[in-house]
Amino acid sequence: MIKVGIIGATGYAGAELVRLITTHPQAEIVAISSVSFEGQKISDVYRSYVNINEMICENADDVVEKAEVIFAALPHGLSQELAKKCYDNDKVFIDLGADFRLKSEEEYKEWYKGEYVHKELHDMAVYGLPEFYRDKIKGAKIIANPGCYTTCSPLALVPALNAGVIDTKGIICDCKSGVTGAGRSLSQGNHYPELNEGFHPYKVACHRHTPEIEQTLTSFADEKVTITFVPHLLPVNRGILATCYAPLKKDITMEELRKIYQDFYKGEYFIRLLDDGQVADIHNVKYSNFCDISLHLDKRANLLVAVAAIDNMVKGAAGQAIQNMNIIFGLDEKTGLEIVPPAF
Repeated sequence: MIKVGIIGATGYAGAELVRLITTHPQAEIVAISSVSFEGQKISDVYRSYVNINEMICENADDVVEKAEVIFAALPHGLSQELAKKCYDNDKVFIDLGADFRLKSEEEYKEWYKGEYVHKELHDMAVYGLPEFYRDKIKGAKIIANPGCYTTCSPLALVPALNAGVIDTKGIICDCKSGVTGAGRSLSQGNHYPELNEGFHPYKVACHRHTPEIEQTLTSFADEKVTITFVPHLLPVNRGILATCYAPLKKDITMEELRKIYQDFYKGEYFIRLLDDGQVADIHNVKYSNFCDISLHLDKRANLLVAVAAIDNMVKGAAGQAIQNMNIIFGLDEKTGLEIVPPAF
């Protein structure tokens, strides 16, 4: 059994890791930590875990000592020293935060107002989006687990970009997120009366996930990709819906487009390419590690409209992190993640 430690276990992403790994057949949680709830049982924080997981939250040092793979579900800026400690002790470190996602330190400084503390760790960190970078993930010691928007949008666009059928400029990623994407900390905008029956964009064209999405897209293009990224907040708990608009470089039929996506995602269990006429819907991926993609052509405007839906807490966070762990330890990627989304 793989010995797992979770740092930041009482945040939403950390709690989702606890939920999923508790039933993983090849992994066991040996220690968890929480700054806010140290000394308390995880089941006291989340009552759904009563009689299922009664572990007591310890400090982070205990987690590093006891586990062989450590998941960190922390705000940006808090993972670099933990990564160093894990690496020095020959542990696998999977970071659900943003500290290791951007390869450019200048971009990290610009968007996160931080610095690389251990540059050598950033050089060896692997971006953990398995459908794109599986071979690099194998054997990695530090994984930068992508965020929710930065998983969903590239999954919608990369096959077309890789095939050279869409332009590298003029791409719009119009995304909607459930409230859990904002984390567990309280804020006025996330209070029920403020959020319910409303729908609004935020951080328009200035969200921190912008350079991360561009970084992934650029790795499949012959020049720098520039996007306009506009996230919105939905009054629902879970889900990311990315509606991506991309100018077409040449005429293409729906049959040709579908063939590009089918070939690119051949054998990818977690990618579900929907039939013509169907549309991706966050309802159909809830609690699962699936990404549903629907393809549409706007011939009049010469645009590809690619729509992708994921659960932001699973494929957009904890599920993808476990998928990365499975790859590193030589397990079938589906292990512990063959979750059927509820029908209603």
